[in-house]
Amino acid sequence: MTNKLQQRENFSTLVIHSTDNSFGFGYRKNSNSESDELFIKKFDNDLCNILINDLNNFISKENLQEINRLSVSVGPANFNASRLIVVLARTISQQINCPLDSFSSFEIMAKRIASKNNILINKKSFWIYKKLKRKGVIAGKYEICHNENNPSDLVIRETVLPKVVKDLDSREPFFEAIYDDKEDLRELLDLSNKNLLNSNIDSWKKVLPLYPLSPIN
Repeated sequence: MTNKLQQRENFSTLVIHSTDNSFGFGYRKNSNSESDELFIKKFDNDLCNILINDLNNFISKENLQEINRLSVSVGPANFNASRLIVVLARTISQQINCPLDSFSSFEIMAKRIASKNNILINKKSFWIYKKLKRKGVIAGKYEICHNENNPSDLVIRETVLPKVVKDLDSREPFFEAIYDDKEDLRELLDLSNKNLLNSNIDSWKKVLPLYPLSPIN
């Protein structure tokens, strides 16, 4: 256990995140949140032209080679943005032999939404939803799961992946998805570090963009 904790302390993490109109990178050195570096940028139709260039400007080749952990948000968000950042993350993972894991955009914001709305009771469930341009909503379900070793540490478990639903269950609270680039990047860094020892080098093969609809909807 001591060796694992020492490994965790020496890990450096890179995360990639996108929303409907922005994308960002986060870098944490030696699992120290005080070292966090963030990059956030709005995009129009030019993401495919600027993504790699902005990554190269954000992190040096030396630091990129030393990354031990890589995480990416897979949506729901702008479909093309999700697709592009997942492709980028998978490519980096293969090139530097680094484990890659993924989290839905709703799971990343779930802790922030639970805290804001004072949903703190253990095993309490709630939904996060996003309205579609057409009828219906995309929604995911989340459950409060306190850390047994540290009850004050709020942990959220995703029990239903975001999917298209006609109506939300009125018996459970539901909240509209609200992206926050800076807070979501920091939370993605935290999630990545908590999941540090649970992935393998070939984990990139299972990481795909999450979008319950076709890109045209």
